[in-house]
Amino acid sequence: MTSLQPIDLLISARWIVPVEPDRVVLEDHAVAVEAGAIVEVLPVGEASAKYAPRERVDLPEHALIPGLVNAHAHNPMTLLRGMADDLPLMQWLQEHIWPVEARVIGPEFVRDGVELAIAEMLRGGTTCCSENYFFPDAQAQAYRTHGFRAMVGLPIIEFPSAWAKDRDEYFDRALAVHDQYRGDALVGTSFAPHAPYTVADASFERIRMLSDQLDLPVHLHLMETAKEVEDSRREHGLRPMQRLQKLGLVNDRLIAVHMTQVSEPEIAACAEAGVSVVHCPESNLKLASGFCPAEKLRRAGV
Repeated sequence: MTSLQPIDLLISARWIVPVEPDRVVLEDHAVAVEAGAIVEVLPVGEASAKYAPRERVDLPEHALIPGLVNAHAHNPMTLLRGMADDLPLMQWLQEHIWPVEARVIGPEFVRDGVELAIAEMLRGGTTCCSENYFFPDAQAQAYRTHGFRAMVGLPIIEFPSAWAKDRDEYFDRALAVHDQYRGDALVGTSFAPHAPYTVADASFERIRMLSDQLDLPVHLHLMETAKEVEDSRREHGLRPMQRLQKLGLVNDRLIAVHMTQVSEPEIAACAEAGVSVVHCPESNLKLASGFCPAEKLRRAGV
Protein backbone atom coordinates (compact mmCIF):
# COMPACT_ATOMS: atom_id res chain seq x y z
CA MET A 1 0.00 0.00 0.00
CA THR A 2 1.39 3.38 -1.01
CA SER A 3 1.71 5.81 1.89
CA LEU A 4 0.14 9.23 1.52
CA GLN A 5 2.40 12.24 1.09
CA PRO A 6 2.14 14.69 4.00
CA ILE A 7 1.47 18.33 3.09
CA ASP A 8 0.50 21.43 5.03
CA LEU A 9 -2.84 22.24 3.39
CA LEU A 10 -5.32 20.87 0.88
CA ILE A 11 -8.10 23.13 -0.40
CA SER A 12 -10.85 21.51 -2.44
CA ALA A 13 -13.48 23.57 -4.27
CA ARG A 14 -16.43 23.10 -6.60
CA TRP A 15 -14.61 25.29 -9.13
CA ILE A 16 -11.01 26.50 -9.40
CA VAL A 17 -10.08 29.31 -11.79
CA PRO A 18 -6.30 29.15 -12.31
CA VAL A 19 -3.97 31.71 -13.86
CA GLU A 20 -2.65 29.05 -16.21
CA PRO A 21 -4.06 27.68 -18.39
CA ASP A 22 -5.96 30.84 -19.32
CA ARG A 23 -9.77 30.87 -19.62
CA VAL A 24 -10.17 27.47 -17.99
CA VAL A 25 -12.41 26.56 -15.05
CA LEU A 26 -11.55 23.33 -13.24
CA GLU A 27 -14.46 21.54 -11.58
CA ASP A 28 -14.08 19.49 -8.38
CA HIS A 29 -10.36 20.12 -8.08
CA ALA A 30 -8.02 20.69 -5.15
CA VAL A 31 -4.97 22.84 -4.43
CA ALA A 32 -2.11 21.20 -2.53
CA VAL A 33 0.06 23.60 -0.50
CA GLU A 34 3.39 22.93 1.20
CA ALA A 35 5.63 25.48 2.94
CA GLY A 36 3.51 28.35 1.68
CA ALA A 37 3.71 27.33 -1.98
CA ILE A 38 1.23 25.60 -4.29
CA VAL A 39 2.74 22.26 -5.27
CA GLU A 40 -0.11 20.84 -7.36
CA VAL A 41 -3.63 21.44 -8.65
CA LEU A 42 -5.44 18.17 -9.32
CA PRO A 43 -8.86 16.46 -9.18
CA VAL A 44 -10.26 15.99 -5.68
CA GLY A 45 -10.27 12.20 -5.95
CA GLU A 46 -6.62 12.10 -6.97
CA ALA A 47 -5.71 14.54 -4.21
CA SER A 48 -7.38 12.38 -1.55
CA ALA A 49 -5.51 9.33 -2.81
CA LYS A 50 -2.16 11.13 -2.88
CA TYR A 51 -1.96 13.56 0.04
CA ALA A 52 -2.34 13.52 3.83
CA PRO A 53 -2.90 17.20 4.64
CA ARG A 54 -2.30 18.59 8.11
CA GLU A 55 -5.17 20.98 7.38
CA ARG A 56 -8.02 20.57 4.94
CA VAL A 57 -10.49 23.19 3.69
CA ASP A 58 -13.55 22.09 1.72
CA LEU A 59 -15.46 24.66 -0.37
CA PRO A 60 -18.30 22.66 -1.95
CA GLU A 61 -20.23 25.69 -3.25
CA HIS A 62 -17.37 28.08 -3.97
CA ALA A 63 -15.15 29.18 -6.83
CA LEU A 64 -11.52 29.46 -5.74
CA ILE A 65 -9.47 32.09 -7.58
CA PRO A 66 -5.95 33.48 -7.18
CA GLY A 67 -5.71 36.46 -4.85
CA LEU A 68 -6.54 39.79 -6.47
CA VAL A 69 -4.00 42.62 -6.70
CA ASN A 70 -4.64 46.27 -5.86
CA ALA A 71 -2.06 47.82 -8.16
CA HIS A 72 -2.28 51.35 -6.72
CA ALA A 73 -3.11 52.11 -3.10
CA HIS A 74 -2.82 54.82 -0.47
CA ASN A 75 -3.98 52.45 2.23
CA PRO A 76 -3.22 54.64 5.26
CA MET A 77 -5.76 57.07 3.79
CA THR A 78 -8.57 54.70 4.72
CA LEU A 79 -8.56 56.80 7.90
CA LEU A 80 -9.29 59.94 5.83
CA ARG A 81 -12.18 58.41 3.92
CA GLY A 82 -15.07 60.78 3.23
CA MET A 83 -13.48 63.93 4.61
CA ALA A 84 -13.70 65.82 1.27
CA ASP A 85 -15.89 64.96 -1.72
CA ASP A 86 -17.16 66.51 -4.95
CA LEU A 87 -13.98 68.50 -5.57
CA PRO A 88 -11.42 68.54 -8.39
CA LEU A 89 -8.05 66.94 -7.65
CA MET A 90 -5.90 69.97 -6.82
CA GLN A 91 -8.55 71.64 -4.65
CA TRP A 92 -9.11 68.32 -2.88
CA LEU A 93 -5.36 67.93 -2.25
CA GLN A 94 -4.35 71.50 -1.45
CA GLU A 95 -7.32 72.62 0.64
CA HIS A 96 -8.20 69.39 2.42
CA ILE A 97 -5.92 66.34 2.21
CA TRP A 98 -2.46 67.89 2.47
CA PRO A 99 -3.34 70.20 5.40
CA VAL A 100 -4.86 67.32 7.36
CA GLU A 101 -1.94 65.01 6.57
CA ALA A 102 0.47 67.67 7.84
CA ARG A 103 -1.30 67.50 11.21
CA VAL A 104 -1.95 63.78 11.65
CA ILE A 105 0.39 61.50 9.73
CA GLY A 106 3.02 59.53 11.60
CA PRO A 107 3.99 55.87 12.06
CA GLU A 108 0.95 55.01 14.21
CA PHE A 109 -1.51 56.68 11.83
CA VAL A 110 0.03 54.84 8.88
CA ARG A 111 0.08 51.49 10.66
CA ASP A 112 -3.55 51.79 11.78
CA GLY A 113 -4.70 52.78 8.30
CA VAL A 114 -2.83 49.89 6.71
CA GLU A 115 -4.30 47.39 9.18
CA LEU A 116 -7.83 48.58 8.43
CA ALA A 117 -7.13 48.37 4.71
CA ILE A 118 -5.70 44.85 5.02
CA ALA A 119 -8.93 43.67 6.66
CA GLU A 120 -11.02 45.28 3.93
CA MET A 121 -8.84 43.95 1.11
CA LEU A 122 -8.85 40.39 2.43
CA ARG A 123 -12.62 40.50 2.79
CA GLY A 124 -12.83 41.27 -0.94
CA GLY A 125 -10.25 38.69 -2.04
CA THR A 126 -7.27 41.03 -2.47
CA THR A 127 -4.01 39.52 -1.20
CA CYS A 128 -1.40 41.88 -2.67
CA CYS A 129 -1.09 45.64 -3.14
CA SER A 130 1.23 48.31 -4.45
CA GLU A 131 1.53 51.19 -1.96
CA ASN A 132 2.26 54.87 -2.49
CA TYR A 133 2.39 56.83 0.77
CA PHE A 134 4.56 58.22 3.56
CA PHE A 135 6.25 56.15 6.28
CA PRO A 136 6.93 53.08 4.12
CA ASP A 137 8.78 51.49 7.04
CA ALA A 138 5.59 51.48 9.14
CA GLN A 139 3.63 50.17 6.16
CA ALA A 140 6.10 47.36 5.52
CA GLN A 141 6.08 46.30 9.15
CA ALA A 142 2.28 46.12 9.17
CA TYR A 143 2.14 44.09 5.96
CA ARG A 144 4.74 41.62 7.25
CA THR A 145 3.01 41.28 10.62
CA HIS A 146 -0.23 40.27 8.92
CA GLY A 147 1.32 38.11 6.19
CA PHE A 148 0.09 40.37 3.41
CA ARG A 149 2.12 40.75 0.21
CA ALA A 150 2.94 44.35 -0.75
CA MET A 151 5.18 46.49 -2.90
CA VAL A 152 5.81 49.51 -0.71
CA GLY A 153 6.47 52.81 -2.45
CA LEU A 154 9.44 54.91 -1.34
CA PRO A 155 8.00 58.44 -1.47
CA ILE A 156 9.79 61.29 -3.20
CA ILE A 157 8.24 64.76 -3.24
CA GLU A 158 9.66 68.28 -3.22
CA PHE A 159 8.02 69.60 -0.07
CA PRO A 160 8.78 68.67 3.55
CA SER A 161 6.56 66.20 5.38
CA ALA A 162 6.52 64.30 8.65
CA TRP A 163 8.53 61.61 6.82
CA ALA A 164 11.38 63.76 5.46
CA LYS A 165 12.43 67.40 5.52
CA ASP A 166 14.14 67.72 2.11
CA ARG A 167 15.20 65.90 -1.05
CA ASP A 168 18.31 64.31 0.44
CA GLU A 169 16.42 62.97 3.43
CA TYR A 170 13.69 61.51 1.19
CA PHE A 171 16.33 59.60 -0.75
CA ASP A 172 18.34 58.58 2.33
CA ARG A 173 15.28 57.20 4.09
CA ALA A 174 14.04 55.54 0.90
CA LEU A 175 17.28 53.63 0.45
CA ALA A 176 17.32 52.64 4.13
CA VAL A 177 13.86 51.05 3.80
CA HIS A 178 14.87 49.36 0.56
CA ASP A 179 17.96 47.89 2.22
CA GLN A 180 15.93 46.71 5.22
CA TYR A 181 13.51 44.73 3.03
CA ARG A 182 15.86 43.67 0.26
CA GLY A 183 15.03 40.05 -0.59
CA ASP A 184 12.05 39.89 1.77
CA ALA A 185 9.55 37.16 0.87
CA LEU A 186 6.48 39.39 1.32
CA VAL A 187 7.52 43.05 1.04
CA GLY A 188 9.17 44.61 -1.99
CA THR A 189 9.88 48.26 -2.77
CA SER A 190 9.49 50.73 -5.60
CA PHE A 191 10.38 54.37 -6.03
CA ALA A 192 7.22 56.43 -5.61
CA PRO A 193 7.72 59.99 -6.85
CA HIS A 194 4.32 61.55 -6.24
CA ALA A 195 3.68 63.12 -9.66
CA PRO A 196 5.42 65.25 -12.30
CA TYR A 197 3.88 68.40 -10.81
CA THR A 198 5.38 67.73 -7.35
CA VAL A 199 8.79 66.32 -8.34
CA ALA A 200 11.66 68.28 -9.92
CA ASP A 201 13.88 67.14 -12.78
CA ALA A 202 16.84 66.73 -10.40
CA SER A 203 14.88 64.22 -8.31
CA PHE A 204 13.64 62.35 -11.38
CA GLU A 205 17.21 62.08 -12.68
CA ARG A 206 18.35 60.62 -9.35
CA ILE A 207 15.41 58.21 -9.35
CA ARG A 208 16.27 57.07 -12.87
CA MET A 209 19.88 56.37 -11.87
CA LEU A 210 18.90 54.45 -8.72
CA SER A 211 16.10 52.59 -10.49
CA ASP A 212 18.62 51.43 -13.08
CA GLN A 213 21.15 50.40 -10.44
CA LEU A 214 18.69 48.62 -8.12
CA ASP A 215 16.25 47.40 -10.80
CA LEU A 216 13.33 48.97 -8.92
CA PRO A 217 9.99 50.00 -10.45
CA VAL A 218 8.98 53.66 -10.52
CA HIS A 219 5.35 54.08 -9.43
CA LEU A 220 3.77 57.53 -9.93
CA HIS A 221 0.59 59.41 -10.77
CA LEU A 222 0.78 60.52 -14.40
CA MET A 223 -1.56 62.65 -16.52
CA GLU A 224 -4.38 62.31 -14.01
CA THR A 225 -6.12 65.53 -15.05
CA ALA A 226 -6.30 67.95 -17.97
CA LYS A 227 -4.95 70.69 -15.68
CA GLU A 228 -1.80 68.65 -15.04
CA VAL A 229 -1.14 68.52 -18.78
CA GLU A 230 -1.86 72.24 -19.26
CA ASP A 231 0.39 73.23 -16.34
CA SER A 232 3.22 71.02 -17.62
CA ARG A 233 3.05 72.56 -21.07
CA ARG A 234 3.16 76.03 -19.56
CA GLU A 235 6.03 75.29 -17.13
CA HIS A 236 8.16 72.84 -19.12
CA GLY A 237 6.98 73.22 -22.71
CA LEU A 238 6.21 69.49 -22.68
CA ARG A 239 3.37 67.16 -21.79
CA PRO A 240 4.10 65.22 -18.56
CA MET A 241 4.94 62.00 -20.38
CA GLN A 242 7.16 63.84 -22.87
CA ARG A 243 9.05 65.25 -19.90
CA LEU A 244 9.50 61.77 -18.42
CA GLN A 245 10.67 60.50 -21.81
CA LYS A 246 13.27 63.27 -21.93
CA LEU A 247 14.43 62.27 -18.44
CA GLY A 248 14.76 58.59 -19.42
CA LEU A 249 12.00 57.25 -17.20
CA VAL A 250 9.64 55.83 -19.82
CA ASN A 251 10.67 52.17 -19.77
CA ASP A 252 9.51 48.77 -18.60
CA ARG A 253 9.97 49.72 -14.93
CA LEU A 254 7.49 52.61 -15.10
CA ILE A 255 4.09 52.08 -13.44
CA ALA A 256 1.93 54.99 -14.63
CA VAL A 257 -1.22 55.54 -12.58
CA HIS A 258 -4.45 57.16 -13.86
CA MET A 259 -3.42 58.24 -17.41
CA THR A 260 -6.80 59.80 -18.17
CA GLN A 261 -5.20 62.28 -20.59
CA VAL A 262 -2.94 59.90 -22.53
CA SER A 263 -2.77 60.54 -26.29
CA GLU A 264 -2.63 58.04 -29.15
CA PRO A 265 1.13 58.61 -29.73
CA GLU A 266 1.73 58.20 -25.99
CA ILE A 267 -0.21 54.93 -25.97
CA ALA A 268 2.07 53.67 -28.74
CA ALA A 269 5.14 54.86 -26.81
CA CYS A 270 3.94 53.02 -23.68
CA ALA A 271 3.47 49.82 -25.63
CA GLU A 272 6.90 50.09 -27.24
CA ALA A 273 8.67 50.86 -23.95
CA GLY A 274 6.82 48.22 -21.90
CA VAL A 275 5.20 50.72 -19.51
CA SER A 276 2.54 49.38 -17.13
CA VAL A 277 -0.61 51.49 -16.67
CA VAL A 278 -2.90 51.31 -13.64
CA HIS A 279 -6.53 52.31 -14.25
CA CYS A 280 -8.31 53.81 -11.19
CA PRO A 281 -11.92 54.39 -12.30
CA GLU A 282 -13.38 54.96 -8.83
CA SER A 283 -10.80 57.63 -7.98
CA ASN A 284 -11.21 59.30 -11.36
CA LEU A 285 -14.98 59.39 -10.93
CA LYS A 286 -14.72 60.73 -7.36
CA LEU A 287 -12.55 63.64 -8.53
CA ALA A 288 -14.12 64.05 -12.01
CA SER A 289 -10.67 63.62 -13.55
CA GLY A 290 -11.71 61.82 -16.73
CA PHE A 291 -11.42 58.24 -17.95
CA CYS A 292 -8.36 56.18 -18.72
CA PRO A 293 -8.72 54.65 -22.23
CA ALA A 294 -8.12 51.18 -20.80
CA GLU A 295 -9.41 49.27 -23.82
CA LYS A 296 -7.24 51.27 -26.25
CA LEU A 297 -4.23 50.59 -24.04
CA ARG A 298 -5.03 46.89 -23.88
CA ARG A 299 -5.45 46.63 -27.65
CA ALA A 300 -2.13 48.42 -28.12
CA GLY A 301 -0.40 45.82 -25.97
CA VAL A 302 0.11 47.92 -22.84
